[in-house]
Amino acid sequence: MKIIRFIDDAGHTQYGARQADGSVTLIDGDIYGVYSDSGAPAAVSKLLAPIVPTDIQCIGLNYRRHAEEGGKALPTNPLLFTKNTGTLQNPEDPILLPRKLASNAVDYECELAVIIGKECKNASRANALDYVLGYTCAHDVSARDWQLDPELGGGQWCRGKTFDTFFPLGPCLVTTDEIPNPNTLQIKTILNGETMQDWNTDDMIFDVPTLIEFLSGSTRLLPGTVISTGTPHGVGMARTPPVYLKDGDTVTIEIENIGQLTNPVVDEPV
Repeated sequence: MKIIRFIDDAGHTQYGARQADGSVTLIDGDIYGVYSDSGAPAAVSKLLAPIVPTDIQCIGLNYRRHAEEGGKALPTNPLLFTKNTGTLQNPEDPILLPRKLASNAVDYECELAVIIGKECKNASRANALDYVLGYTCAHDVSARDWQLDPELGGGQWCRGKTFDTFFPLGPCLVTTDEIPNPNTLQIKTILNGETMQDWNTDDMIFDVPTLIEFLSGSTRLLPGTVISTGTPHGVGMARTPPVYLKDGDTVTIEIENIGQLTNPVVDEPV
């Protein structure tokens, strides 16, 4: 099932099932419990991020070619950082380039997001996918100067990755029956019509079951936890010259079997 969250014509927030022809039917029940497609047609006034995360856990340096382009050794364990839940942004809503704490090096990063569907602690690699509700597209927007410049926030990844709107999510959550293996998916970033990243999730250093096993070790993952699984090579920072997001850009994250997550880019009003 392809699950969306949306505002209907009456201003109510609803969950719906997107059909193959693009129409939407209402979902009955709790997506973290028992739910079903009611078959009742729904009118979508505004598309929202498919869930409101309880937590956002992100993995850095998790694609082999991305590690190579940055001249980094492969990590021994997954490299974890977090984004606060206030970074969430809806499809089609703008990514705001920071101007109060100004950044001139805001980068794009396409990522596969894993949505945890039930409480998970000490999962094994063998049963890890049993805890997954589904998958969606994520955009790990990153202010590289605040992330890496020692005179700003060097080494403090959370500062450079936690500005408002720096985590677009969507357009839909695709349940695990439609994606039995999340490590076989083509993944892209398209900036102003030009493909910047184009690779496959099979290049992950730590695949999705391994990430869940690691992150749930001695740690509870709550329903609604989002795991953003890293980005492939082709990021703006690694290009010559670097390519960073600017006011007026449009950026799309595309993942096979999930769809396209598109956001305009604008300067933060101050």
